[in-house]
Amino acid sequence: MNYLELQIATESTDYPSEEQFQQWLDAALSGFEEEGADAEVVIRLVDDAESAELNQQYRHKEGATNILSFPFEAPQGMELDLLGDLVICAPIIAKEALEQNKQTLHHWAHITVHGVLHLLGYDHIEDQDAEQMEALEIEILNTLNIANPYLEENAP
Repeated sequence: MNYLELQIATESTDYPSEEQFQQWLDAALSGFEEEGADAEVVIRLVDDAESAELNQQYRHKEGATNILSFPFEAPQGMELDLLGDLVICAPIIAKEALEQNKQTLHHWAHITVHGVLHLLGYDHIEDQDAEQMEALEIEILNTLNIANPYLEENAP
C-alpha cells in the first residue's frame, strides 16, 4: 500500500480530496511494483509565493510553477520507502485548467501523475524521454477514465 502525506499550505479551497490524491498516486505507481511498493509520497499544496521561492531556490527559475518534484535518495545502507515530495501550486493548476479548457480535477490528476513519474526518474528534457513519459501519463490517466491531455481537443 502506498502512503500519502497531504500538506495544505494554500489559501485556495479549490483542490482535490486526500482520497483523490491517493487514487492518483496508486494509479501512477501501479505499474512500478519494485519502485512503487509501499512508497511514501508527500504532496504539499502551496500558493504562488512558496512555489516561486522553491522554483528560484532549486531550479534557479523565476516565478511560480505548477509542480516541483523532489525525489528522495536514501543514504547508502539506509532502507526507506520515501519516494519523494511533490509541491503543487493550487492557483496555477486552476489557472492552467481554465486557460487550457480542461476539467480542473482532470488537470490535478494529470499534474499529480506527471510529478510521480518524475519521482520515479522520468523526465522530458530530451524528445524521446518526453514521448515515453507522455505515453505513460496517457496510459495511467486512461485507467482513471481521464482523456489524453495532449490531444488537440483536450489541450490548448
